[in-house]
Amino acid sequence: MKSVASAPGKVILFGEHFVVYGVRAILCAIDKRITATSQLLDERKIRVRSEIGSVELDLDSSSNLGSITSFMKLFLYIARETLKEFNEEKGVEIVLESEIPAGIGLGSSSAACVAATASVAGLFEKKSKEEILKKAIESERIIFEDASGADSSVSAFGGLIAYSKDGVEKIDFKNNLSLIIANSKQVHNTREVVSRVREFKNKNEKLFSEMCEQESKLVENALLSLKRNDLRNLGLLMSKNQEMLEKISVSTEKIDRLIEMASKMSYGAKITGAGGGGCIISLVDQSNVVGTLENLEKVSDCFVAKIDYEGLRYL
Repeated sequence: MKSVASAPGKVILFGEHFVVYGVRAILCAIDKRITATSQLLDERKIRVRSEIGSVELDLDSSSNLGSITSFMKLFLYIARETLKEFNEEKGVEIVLESEIPAGIGLGSSSAACVAATASVAGLFEKKSKEEILKKAIESERIIFEDASGADSSVSAFGGLIAYSKDGVEKIDFKNNLSLIIANSKQVHNTREVVSRVREFKNKNEKLFSEMCEQESKLVENALLSLKRNDLRNLGLLMSKNQEMLEKISVSTEKIDRLIEMASKMSYGAKITGAGGGGCIISLVDQSNVVGTLENLEKVSDCFVAKIDYEGLRYL
């Protein structure tokens, strides 16, 4: 018997970096997914296979998870803990298939974690999204100790969420937004970029405090624009958010070029995620999607994404 589950990636619409200092961020799930397929093995082993690598753990040997340093350790942990939970003496294999490019800020690791957790648990019982999310965040933190749970939350539940240090708030209203995601192909290190922003803040305390206030107002206006499905205002707010990100030096020449090309036709464009590389998002509809794609395709790989309102799905 096989158990199959999938979960969506995500983008950050507003609030990245400033969320660390108390401002709310708005995230949304996108219709690009990671699918996990699990099956029990007669041998006492855990095998994980994916496009970015494979790993195996012998459950009866002296080896343990502590000796494994790769990202794949996360899935070994998920499988091992689930086998223990259900007192299963067999092994398990997990195969991961992705529509989401890895390492560019689109939440691939959290989507994979949610999908794998649901897939392995599904060999025994189909758990609720809330139960899967709790296990997924616990698993994610064995690799990413400071993981907020925001990415996993939006992947599990789908739709839009507002996230702050106080927790996650689901945004109930729905929009059929279209976003063009363009990849700068610049590798970034999130920790380094976050550290750079902290340094900026420490050197410019008053300015940064004012910027946090501005960002908070911008997020509130964005929530109103989302509720009203006001794409023009939402796009303007995205562009203002980008200006804030440029001020704290997380943009790059390549990203600035992508923003310039996207802004010729779209309603607005900005970095999604840490910056220093990664992706930008552009807000479009039927009237400007083709023109925006044509502009961006001159300088980048890009694709159209919509908001995924389903979240975690058992197949």
